[in-house]
Amino acid sequence: MVEKKEKLGIFQILNYSGFALFTLLCIFPFYYLFINTISNNDLSSRGLVLFYPIDVHFTNYMDVFKLPGLGLAAFVSLSRTVIGTALTVFASAFLGYLFTKNEMWGRKFWYRFLMISMYFNAGLIPWYLTMLNLGLVNNFLAYILPAIVSPFFIILVKTFIEATPISLQESAQIDGAGYVVIFAKIILPLSMPILATIAIFAAVGQWNSFTDTLFLVTDQKLFSLQFILYRYMNEATSLAQLMKQMSGSANMDLANMATPTSIRTTVSMVVVTPILLVYPFFQRFFVKGIMIGAVKG
Repeated sequence: MVEKKEKLGIFQILNYSGFALFTLLCIFPFYYLFINTISNNDLSSRGLVLFYPIDVHFTNYMDVFKLPGLGLAAFVSLSRTVIGTALTVFASAFLGYLFTKNEMWGRKFWYRFLMISMYFNAGLIPWYLTMLNLGLVNNFLAYILPAIVSPFFIILVKTFIEATPISLQESAQIDGAGYVVIFAKIILPLSMPILATIAIFAAVGQWNSFTDTLFLVTDQKLFSLQFILYRYMNEATSLAQLMKQMSGSANMDLANMATPTSIRTTVSMVVVTPILLVYPFFQRFFVKGIMIGAVKG
């Protein structure tokens, strides 16, 4: 018995040590990014800032927030994330519920059609022509409409609902409740774990997306924050020169002078921080939702 407890104790120590190491490996890239944004820019550009910040300053953040178009891009990204996530979650919940009903017209056909769309893609040019013909070029709706119906999310919700007791819906039908009432008062409250999981996926996808802006948008008023990041990454050298001129670089030392590395790391940190702050609030739903939604029974 004592030997068994000792083995169990050793296993727990190794298990916790392994997870702690894995956690550190996941956190370190963000930590490394952050310490390079607040360290001596000259040392950072030479790769000498590795484990702790050197000559701490916050000039990079003050300079980055002065870059043109950043505030408007942040508003566009926030708007598309909030609106797009809300509509995606609602559509996934409602369609997932409908696909559990045998009374749905053409249920098997539409469900198979949904499944097929997960495996086949027409390609970039047909996609662009479709968006062009729908009037979604230089249109904010280009960020919202294509992402509303997601086959993967619908399947997750459908599987989740099928795992809940059908007697709850049958009791409501006996009392005279229709499909909309059952969906609003029974299905939605029961489906909160899987819907929170979908909300995480959808929000991260919306926040990180930049290719739709790259191909569909030329109006600077509709540029997203991630697209601005993409441009700044490619133009870091010229931006560094611009920031030196804006800050009067003649009177600045090398520690605070903007460099391509400081631009890249600081802008990356500004873009990634909001989604990192939101994620913990949904995490408690995540494991339960994805497990129940993925396996029926």
